[in-house]
Amino acid sequence: MTDTLSDADLDLIFREARSMNGWLDKEVTDEQIHAIYELLKMGPTSANQQSGRFVWCKSKESKERLAQHAMEGNKEKILTAPVCVIIGYDLDFHEQLPWLFPHTDAKSWFEGDEEGRREQAFRNSALQGAYLMIAARSLGLDCGPMSGFDQDATTREFFADQPRYRADWLCSIGYGDRTTIFDRSPRPDFDRFNQLI
Repeated sequence: MTDTLSDADLDLIFREARSMNGWLDKEVTDEQIHAIYELLKMGPTSANQQSGRFVWCKSKESKERLAQHAMEGNKEKILTAPVCVIIGYDLDFHEQLPWLFPHTDAKSWFEGDEEGRREQAFRNSALQGAYLMIAARSLGLDCGPMSGFDQDATTREFFADQPRYRADWLCSIGYGDRTTIFDRSPRPDFDRFNQLI
């Protein structure tokens, strides 16, 4: 594949994109949410395990439920965003592998190894959360990723009917208010944190 994104596209997704703290009063539609998912699900995960589980808190009531488990500085970031997504993972993702990865018996790779499944689910759902942010930005939306919340309480609140799911981090999505962000923090040059050998 020889096509590349334009500089304007790369600015939109990476160079000019910022983590938002405040939001404009502008709706994110259900169609936009579905469009984000249709893109993020195409990002690679190990053995196509698709271990991410997402709760899209859009209603006032659901955002209030979520905000009660957040640290004080994150409550408004949740409540005022059009959507706040709980990015979680499924500890029993391997049960879905017979149809997600039908080329071989991948389910058997993970049976009886709960710690191995936890590591895989955590890593691959985090990848999917990153794909979610790239997808949202590609569609002209802004993101506000955050931790700073009670993961266990959020898991109990939103995954009560799925006892093998775990909440990991949050990402508000909408149209960011650029008056609420800080100056961009430094980004390291290649040589500081990289080795090319």
